[in-house]
Amino acid sequence: MASRLHFVSFLLLLVVYPAISTNSEGEALHALRARLSDPTNVLQSWDPTLVNPCTWFHVTCDDRNRVIRLDLGNSNISGPLGPELGRLQHLQYLELYRNNFEGKIPEALGNLKSLISMDLYGNRFQGEIPKSFAKLKSLRFLRLNNNKLSGSIPRELATLSNLKVFDVSNNDLCGTIPVDGPFTNFPFQSFENNSRLNGPELQGLVPYDFGC
Repeated sequence: MASRLHFVSFLLLLVVYPAISTNSEGEALHALRARLSDPTNVLQSWDPTLVNPCTWFHVTCDDRNRVIRLDLGNSNISGPLGPELGRLQHLQYLELYRNNFEGKIPEALGNLKSLISMDLYGNRFQGEIPKSFAKLKSLRFLRLNNNKLSGSIPRELATLSNLKVFDVSNNDLCGTIPVDGPFTNFPFQSFENNSRLNGPELQGLVPYDFGC
């Protein structure tokens, strides 16, 4: 009898665990919503009482009810991002372009190990590009252009061998441009209109951040 009860308890855990797992993603997204100003009610469907966020507008899940895409581009949203986004462990696409997001880009975004594309362009982000982005080994597209970012381009990003598109134009970056890894293939347009950015670093010399 006791073994049968243990077996039933195990089956219940198998049923409940996915709900707990996906609901934690819903909690993370709802925490994000609480930070933001949403004058056109784009996030109105984000109901935290649901089992998971897969029925919410602008959220896409896989067949296991895990959030893999967040599409909030051109949504007239403003406010800061918080570390809660880093809890979306299965996220592949983060599309937040052309809004009024502000403040620093959270270091916690470096925890999104499944991320393929991150589009944060056309906002008001300030501060430095997080060095934690170097942990995003699946990343192919990183667009940070048209913000107010400062500091140097982290040389750790040169380890992102899958990175195909990188755009930091129209910011206030300084120092020099890395020349290793994927940076050998990015066009000049990816870096233009950063008045304190001094061109590629010289091969074989220790990088020096001129003007930073």
